[in-house]
Amino acid sequence: MRPIARIFRFRGTSVGCTRGCILASMGILAIEGGCVGQSSHGCPEGEVRVDGYCESYEPGDPVEGDGVWQPVVGCTWQCQQNGEVDTSYDVEMYDVDLFEVTDTELSALSDRVVICRFSAGTYEPDRPDSHLFPREALGGPLDDSSEELWLDITNSMVRTIMIARLNLARDRGCDGVEPDNMDGFASVNGVHLNATEQMEYNRFIADEAHARGLSVGLKNDVEQVVDLVDWFDWAMNEQCHLDDECPAYDTFTGAGMAVFHLEYVDQWPDATTLASEICDLYPDLSTLIKTRDLGPEFLACS
Repeated sequence: MRPIARIFRFRGTSVGCTRGCILASMGILAIEGGCVGQSSHGCPEGEVRVDGYCESYEPGDPVEGDGVWQPVVGCTWQCQQNGEVDTSYDVEMYDVDLFEVTDTELSALSDRVVICRFSAGTYEPDRPDSHLFPREALGGPLDDSSEELWLDITNSMVRTIMIARLNLARDRGCDGVEPDNMDGFASVNGVHLNATEQMEYNRFIADEAHARGLSVGLKNDVEQVVDLVDWFDWAMNEQCHLDDECPAYDTFTGAGMAVFHLEYVDQWPDATTLASEICDLYPDLSTLIKTRDLGPEFLACS
């Protein structure tokens, strides 16, 4: 016996389905929308997920960061994410871990600009708020050996957690934030993000940071630099020399905006050799040579 068709009307397109799709096996006809529930296919480009449905995305104007730190080309800095922070370097900005830096270290850096790093795009199991992430928001690993997982950045609870992290950065006295892992759409992320969703989310993070008086940088996400430059105060990149991506940051440096650049060595004795190879290539980038664990070591190109 042929099943009786059920008709549903949804706003927008439900995730993973096209308008007017027919689920013959279930006897469901969907019109003025798509198929009910979530799907493994995600939204088409130009649309973002909102409460499980795909909706067209039209950006508003950026939230202005009145009075926030806006570094210029040539700004000096140190990046230390692990271990007791060596506060002795004579640089304008320190980039530290939001959760690991101590109040004593922040006090010692009170005469410098302090940027606090947190992951805005991944789940890190050892963070004090990691238990708050809903299971359905967790995607695939960053790499085959990682316990760090990509996040569904369209999930409302993920955004609530990120707002709390921005509040923590403000309350701890950070001058700005480095939201990391803002390019999950370009990886096999397990949550089917598209480029439009990534762009909308990155703008959301920038707007929320500015609303709290925080400077905010665009970390990596090279493919969307041109579309995001108006939302951010500076940029940071890991290994654009190795990946042949440094020219993409002309969008920032051409506007006089600082780009903080990291290149890594596996063994610290190799740092001077790498510096001699690359420092003259990128005079407009604020380049540091570091090891991947981002400890107290320091070698700057200028």
